[in-house]
Amino acid sequence: MINYSVFMMTPTYSKDETPKAYAKNQVSEIWSLEKFSKHISDHNGVYSRGTVKGVISDMCECLVEQLLNGHKIQLGELGTFGISISSTGAESIEKFTSKNIKAVNILFAPGEEFENLLNRAEFNLVASRTAQAATLKAEKAGETTVDLAAAKGGATTTPDDSGQDSGSTETGGNNEDDTNNPLA
Repeated sequence: MINYSVFMMTPTYSKDETPKAYAKNQVSEIWSLEKFSKHISDHNGVYSRGTVKGVISDMCECLVEQLLNGHKIQLGELGTFGISISSTGAESIEKFTSKNIKAVNILFAPGEEFENLLNRAEFNLVASRTAQAATLKAEKAGETTVDLAAAKGGATTTPDDSGQDSGSTETGGNNEDDTNNPLA
């Protein structure tokens, strides 16, 4: 089940557009390699958690090695990993050197099983992280009502790169602003 909240946001590509309601998924838990390995071993039963963890760790190490060797790695239904490079421009081809290269970026193209999870996903509307925290605080204090506007304090939350509420706040801009959202 994918938990999500709804926020009023102005699309970043159009500063003049009227804000619209958008969904943001909420991560319920971040799994460590240890926990994920245990989950895999519990499903298959043939390999121990340590064996599974070792194979995944070795795979990651080998994946990095081969990407740095310029290879693209296809991992079956998981998908394909490759790299791209970012560079600053030079005045000419002759003046371009490897010092112009500023980043090596990982590319991932999901396999068929991962391309579109929408058909298999179930969704559950939940309150925003700010509303959840305010409610918990009120419950602990023995209060029976929650002032969401005061809890939000006019600040807006900033989604991190994965689209998750990172917990940081700033005012204005195109960030998630659930102050006008009755569902948040």
